Amino acid sequence: MVRNLITKLEETFLSLLLVAMTLLVFAEVVMRFGFNSGIHWAQEMTLLLAAWFVLYGASYGIKVGAHIGVDVFVKLLPKNAHRFFTLVAIGLCLVYSGLLLYGSWIYLSKMKMIGIELEDMPIQKWMAMSILVIGFAMLIIRFLELGWKVLKHQTEGFGMHDEAEESMEIAKELKAMEEQERLEKERKDSDRGDRS
Repeated sequence: MVRNLITKLEETFLSLLLVAMTLLVFAEVVMRFGFNSGIHWAQEMTLLLAAWFVLYGASYGIKVGAHIGVDVFVKLLPKNAHRFFTLVAIGLCLVYSGLLLYGSWIYLSKMKMIGIELEDMPIQKWMAMSILVIGFAMLIIRFLELGWKVLKHQTEGFGMHDEAEESMEIAKELKAMEEQERLEKERKDSDRGDRS
């Protein structure tokens, strides 16, 4: 129940970020080309919204298995080797995310100490860019969750999005629908023939 609520909140937050970014860009285009004026802070705000969307969305993508990856060689390995290489990959992702989290923390600490504001808005730069720390911390949490699931045999890997498999499933569904339509048409035609 709590997990579903958190997932819904994450999805809502990502949706709001995307809607806000889209509406802001639309309003800026209308103002600039329709009224020969503009929103002076729109570009900077759009970049910040995009950064929040990407970094927050990356951790959500790991949670739901939406990232695209190439695991054709790993799938050829035996189960234990597959798990081992998955854990190695998760470990490397943790190291990478940890390094970026550390660098982000140092960067934001210096921005706070200096007191720099954004160019177009009276907001402290460290506040606006806090998604760096939040995003990489969330990535670490997601990778730790995934590693735990792999260790507990609850999942085999990253749960990556497989576009080829999805396309094949859609093709099968379409073929089944076409076959059903053909059979219905033949049945209707035979019913008409029986009536004549």
